[in-house]
Amino acid sequence: MGAIERRLTELGITLPHPLQVTPGMFLPFPWVRIVGTRALISGHGPTNPDGSIAAPLGKVGRDVTQEQAYHAARLTALSILGSLQRELGTLDRIAAWVRVFGMVNSAPGFNHQPAVVNGFSNLILDVFGPVVGAHARSAVGLAELPFDIPVEIEGEVALHP
Repeated sequence: MGAIERRLTELGITLPHPLQVTPGMFLPFPWVRIVGTRALISGHGPTNPDGSIAAPLGKVGRDVTQEQAYHAARLTALSILGSLQRELGTLDRIAAWVRVFGMVNSAPGFNHQPAVVNGFSNLILDVFGPVVGAHARSAVGLAELPFDIPVEIEGEVALHP
């Protein structure tokens, strides 16, 4: 067990199984794409431990509270960490979090997207620390997200050579 996996255990965190897509749906892309010493992370949403899409669903500021969306962003971080661990074998291969792009399914007038995506950033910083976990970040509001999820996040990490 690597240092990051030990840290997850210390925090009482278990990573979820891969996303369970709707029967008949095919997603023609990898969740993580390795290019040299970088791992590009496709957009992920919040999942339950079994890989099913986590509730609540809908627009933040109408169907989903800001606090629920913050938790959804945290679940999204866990989903991403699960994908990275499956692809890399160990999360200790991550040298640095480079950038994160957070998308929030926003109701008209909701403009606290950065506070929502903090759920993701805070978890990454708790797990990886302030040096490896620090990342450039954007948080934007969108009119719709797939499957009516409240948050979708993509990103990039640098890998140890």
